[in-house]
Order: sequence, then C-alpha cells, then structure tokens
Amino acid sequence: MSTPETPPTYRTGKICYIEIPARDIRQSAEFYQRAFGWQTRQRGDGSIAFDDTGNEVSGTWVLGRPTAAEPGLMVYIMVGSAAAAVEAIVSAGGEIVKPVDPNAREVVATFRDPAGNVIGIYQQPGLAETEARESAAGDQAFLTSGGNKAIG
Repeated sequence: MSTPETPPTYRTGKICYIEIPARDIRQSAEFYQRAFGWQTRQRGDGSIAFDDTGNEVSGTWVLGRPTAAEPGLMVYIMVGSAAAAVEAIVSAGGEIVKPVDPNAREVVATFRDPAGNVIGIYQQPGLAETEARESAAGDQAFLTSGGNKAIG
C-alpha cells in the first residue's frame, strides 16, 4: 500500500532540494530506496532524481564531486525508529559511523552511504506510533472497501 501523494509545502526558507555526491548513481539510488523508502524517478534528460517519503524534499545524486566523508554540514533523515533505521542502513549496504548514544537527550546516529557520505538519522519522538496508526487506518480502509481501493 502506498501513501497518498500530497503536494509539498511551499514556504520561503524551506529546504527543498539536495544534491548528494555519488560514485555510482544507481547504487546510491538503490541504497536510499531500500534504507529509507525514497521514491526515484528518471528525468527527461535521463538523470535519476529522488523524493523523500513525505514528498517535501527532492534532489539527485551527482558525479564528480567529493563525497562528504567527514562531517561538516550535516543532514539528518527523520525516522520513526532509530534501531529499525540502523538495521535498514546496514542491510542496504551502509555503515554506521556513530551509533545511537543511549544517554543522549536526542536519539541520533550517523552513517556512511555506499559513496562515502556521512549523513545522520534523527528519531522523531512519537513518529513510530503515528505511522503505525496511519498504516492501520489505511489497511482498515482498504479492507472496508473490499480490497478494491486503487493503490497508487
């Protein structure tokens, strides 16, 4: 079942587009699809772009740029469960650089993607429960409709 698409929120000052250095664009695209569920699409010029799961941030992978192998400007990807995200990152071919600190106030970790970029994850409090409720409600609506609801 897919999440219904909603248009992104447009506001001055909103971060909306990211270019991620890559060594192999297809490998990077597959990693982010598997680890975080990002949607990819092919543009008219043949390049591969992505949209995050909230349809709020898009971007692409670029060749010929140095990877962000050392933390400088850090980008964090929101997750419902840091533990599940760490497992998905490793399963998809990433490497955990700094695991979750159980004594820290915020639940964060950093990882290295297949190209070598260091990026973070941030566990949003209550997000796992919210997503579970939304998923259950969507499943119930699907069952109530007799399983004939269009899936897009």
